[in-house]
Amino acid sequence: MYKVMLIDDEKSLHMAIEKLLTKSGYEYCGATDAESGLEMLATEKPDLLLLDVMLPGMNGFDLCTRIRAEGRRIPIIFLSAKNDIVDKSIGFRAGGDDYVTKPFDATELILRIEAHIRCHKDTIEFARCTARDGSVTIGDLEVRFDEYQVLVGGRPANLTTKEFEIVAFLATHPGKVFTRSQIQEYIWGEGEVDAHSNSITVFVRKIREKIEENPSEPKYLLTVQRVGYKMADTLG
Repeated sequence: MYKVMLIDDEKSLHMAIEKLLTKSGYEYCGATDAESGLEMLATEKPDLLLLDVMLPGMNGFDLCTRIRAEGRRIPIIFLSAKNDIVDKSIGFRAGGDDYVTKPFDATELILRIEAHIRCHKDTIEFARCTARDGSVTIGDLEVRFDEYQVLVGGRPANLTTKEFEIVAFLATHPGKVFTRSQIQEYIWGEGEVDAHSNSITVFVRKIREKIEENPSEPKYLLTVQRVGYKMADTLG
């Protein structure tokens, strides 16, 4: 089940959106201002955000810019009573994915939510991987998702953020093979693959130097010739 979050200062809209979302099979969470919205984003980890433009304090455009600056790739749909192209252009340039004008048709909003979740399915899946709680253990390797940490034999591997994200993604799908392009797209987002065409190979080499006893004969992060990489599901 996907979770949709609403940040809007109209309590009546929260009630209507919650009813609409739950009826359509979504989880709901909501905040009424930017600051509480940022806190809820971190704790609730929604899959899509409905964001009002006219918020008290920080407006929706500035909040969207801040969310993107933090590296969050969650799909964002702006809600606004304004329908002019200037307002819309500000929203898209701030990092929004869509713009819905109030009052809106409930069916249309659900269709837009469905479309963006379908379009961003890979991004959402990756966000769930790196934001999940708990840990995965493979042999002496432990991936602690909520701490952004990897331990080998109980000792921190001291991975960088990007190195951890690669390990976390693969460890969430042990035994499943991913191409370099797929991993690149998960890490940097759609459209950024060419800019990092050689990065995954370099990252894998550095990761192995930190987690493998013998980097030239890895037992955790494995190469599948002419395909890509996978995390071992069991140790032979």
